[in-house]
Amino acid sequence: MLDVCLLGTSGMMPLPKRWLTALMTRYNGSSLLIDCGEGTQLAIKEQGWSFNPIDIICFTHYHGDHISGLPGLLLTMGNADRREPVTMIGPRGLERVVNSLRVIAPELPFEINFIEITEPEQTIYIKGYKIHAFRVLHNITCYGYNIEIERNGKFLVEKAESLSIPKMYWNKLQKGEEIEYEGKTYTPDMVLGDARKGIKLTYCTDTRPVPLIALMAKEADLFICEGMYGEKDKEGKAREYKHMTFYEAAELGREAKPKEMWLTHYSPSLIHPEEFMRETRKIFESIYPGKDGKTLTLKFRED
Repeated sequence: MLDVCLLGTSGMMPLPKRWLTALMTRYNGSSLLIDCGEGTQLAIKEQGWSFNPIDIICFTHYHGDHISGLPGLLLTMGNADRREPVTMIGPRGLERVVNSLRVIAPELPFEINFIEITEPEQTIYIKGYKIHAFRVLHNITCYGYNIEIERNGKFLVEKAESLSIPKMYWNKLQKGEEIEYEGKTYTPDMVLGDARKGIKLTYCTDTRPVPLIALMAKEADLFICEGMYGEKDKEGKAREYKHMTFYEAAELGREAKPKEMWLTHYSPSLIHPEEFMRETRKIFESIYPGKDGKTLTLKFRED
């Protein structure tokens, strides 16, 4: 299962009870962060989650409201005895941007590994996560992310027995490892059924609506999407600054058909997003206003 927490939902500037943009997930003892706006540390503490297991930090882009909380977070992770490397993923220029911010956090007890996204779409496998980055349409280079937990097919005991594979190797095969036994090589596909449906989270913010977003979010378990403006008279402003309204986001939801959809990255002028949900749900019913601390556990579907 995958725990998901929307740590911060504000765009441009933090507000009382609304920190800047950040999302955190937990899977199999490893935590992943997407964006790290101001207030991210406090939001993690308020949720009762831990800094130490954060192994991966992804960035959608390098505007201040998405990365300004990073130096403080890194210092806190170092003070919490973090020693294992942290992997950072983001658009081209990632290492330069992070190292510039680290002028105020120069000494850390762990290494940072950088993976810069250089293609319109790029996939990274790390710590059990399949991370697929896809480029969206903002006024600087910006990416959305699919975070997936893939699931192997069922282990077929009768096949393992027919091949005379000792039980001591079954667990390794089930986890996707190859084994060698008595001069023969055995691969997972020899003892596993068809792959089963895994878990899929789509996260996308700071963009105009483009068809690729709906394609990436197709039948996601949870689709978290920018909804900067609820007021219908802000449509022109959304187009000008390359953002989205609630209604444009809902159109993407209607096309993608996720199980559930949350809005985030609200304009500072949008104090009560729930006031606009009645009209928004006329477009896509399973859409909800995100809020700081909103949490959901995504589980594998029962076979």
